[in-house]
Amino acid sequence: MALCDMALGGLARLRGGTTTVGLTIGVDIGGTKVLAGVVDPDGNVLTRARRDTPAEDVPRMLERVVEVIDELRAAYEVEAVGIGAAGWIDAKRSTVLFAPNLAWRNEPLRDEIARHVNVPVVVENDANVAAWAEFQFGAGADADSSMVMLTIGTGIGGGIVLGGELLRGNNGIAGEFGHVLVVPDGHPCGCGRRGCIEQYGSGKALVAFARQMATEEADIAEELLRLAGGRTDQITGVIVTRAAKAGDRAACRAFEHIGYWLGQVLADIEQIVDPQVLVLGGGVMEAGDLLLEPVRTAYQSALAQRARLPVAEVRPALLGNTAGVVGAADIARRL
Repeated sequence: MALCDMALGGLARLRGGTTTVGLTIGVDIGGTKVLAGVVDPDGNVLTRARRDTPAEDVPRMLERVVEVIDELRAAYEVEAVGIGAAGWIDAKRSTVLFAPNLAWRNEPLRDEIARHVNVPVVVENDANVAAWAEFQFGAGADADSSMVMLTIGTGIGGGIVLGGELLRGNNGIAGEFGHVLVVPDGHPCGCGRRGCIEQYGSGKALVAFARQMATEEADIAEELLRLAGGRTDQITGVIVTRAAKAGDRAACRAFEHIGYWLGQVLADIEQIVDPQVLVLGGGVMEAGDLLLEPVRTAYQSALAQRARLPVAEVRPALLGNTAGVVGAADIARRL
């Protein structure tokens, strides 16, 4: 190896001559899209590639992931690839044990992707990679050792950082906050239990409660029903948010409803973990203070006397839909 090559060490070269330090690819695989990006060590996404997710077709799904990686590697030389997948990932960060919205069951994803690329590959849960991104570059960047994040979307995920490290648990599947029990014998959950927070504090719960309000108290749901064309079955999360921003009382109550339950869970997390920061992310957080304010109110109330002591601040995530890409890429960089 030439001396100049040795001096470059971990540098990765942009095709065409420009040199950048430690570029990696992050891939965020969800139920509807595969989003990938080339990320630098400061968490900047230099370029992106996207494909739709063929959720029920395992071979085609692998092809799509390889496609976005190949597209990005055609323009940049990278050191590793990190993949964030919506599902339970094994302790070796290799196999997708189960993916609720994809057809993967005990899928050896790392090895399948590694057959097509000549750089190291790592697989991690999608909420974990988002949490890691927020800890390194986002809402928790000022925390030096601990942060807990909940991702509020159709369901609820989460990630825990303790001692500056991502807490994965003995089997690699820690942080499944969506399946914490909040109502004994409550609504049935897809995990097989009843009364999980996912049934009360998620985007799905927001829509269900808004539809119920529009059915039972139509007089306070005028804007909600107008936006839905008068049909409660056409009410979506986007419509609930738009109606709440316009002052619709039923829509606002829907946010207060899920905010209450999320506040209860955050208070329990505070009691158990005592993190420096609590972060809320995911698609439902696009509603901003409509959700954040009732969450904070319920959180402080649920802490009771504990609130007299120092407690973690509840903050919104900052990285938006790039968190999964940034976090997966940064974890891959640390292999």
